Amino acid sequence: MKVLIIDDEVSINGFIKKGLEENGFEVMQAFDGEMGLRLARNGDFDVIVLDLILPGINGLEVCRKLREEYQIQTPILMLTALNTTQDVVEGLDNGADDYIGKPFKFQELLARVRALGRRKGTLTEQANLLRISDLVMDLDQKTVNRAGQEIQLTQKEFLLLECLIRNKKRVLSRLDLLEKVWDIHFDTGTNVVDVYMNYLRNKIDKPFDQKLIQTVVGMGYVIRD
Repeated sequence: MKVLIIDDEVSINGFIKKGLEENGFEVMQAFDGEMGLRLARNGDFDVIVLDLILPGINGLEVCRKLREEYQIQTPILMLTALNTTQDVVEGLDNGADDYIGKPFKFQELLARVRALGRRKGTLTEQANLLRISDLVMDLDQKTVNRAGQEIQLTQKEFLLLECLIRNKKRVLSRLDLLEKVWDIHFDTGTNVVDVYMNYLRNKIDKPFDQKLIQTVVGMGYVIRD
């Protein structure tokens, strides 16, 4: 199970990391809101342990952005030293799944992380989502969203995007894409891949600053965050 800890208190961050790793977890650390947001967007985590009070972007804003802007549903365990009813309510209203007050007993935190991790597995099976950066594909609902904005794709555009995301960071040749998307197993000399890639770029890349689809000259296409 993979956990992201976002806490600016180095000693607490390290304490949680050490304890989780001793219990078989893979752990990454962030020490401010911006770093945590970036890692959470780009990593495939089972649980996020998020401190409420952070420098820069606070925990509530990190939580809200992950849920509303980036459509990331990874379970979030919020840490709070304030531990008042209002703080708890705000955390849960902004998308947190559970909370634990500081100071805490590690065994309690461990139990909550394990419970949220099991929940994430269930949610992933139900939702059947593919993600890269702030782009989310729902394979059950046949929908695509980027930064919370719904994008309308044709059937072939959807299949092409699904193929790219399933092979993210891997360069796919035109023949690879012809085989996987069009079920054509030889080079026909057609430019259909380039045409559809242009259609896809206009919809998922052109309106946004970060470009996900890249051309590797002489080799093919790749999607990277």
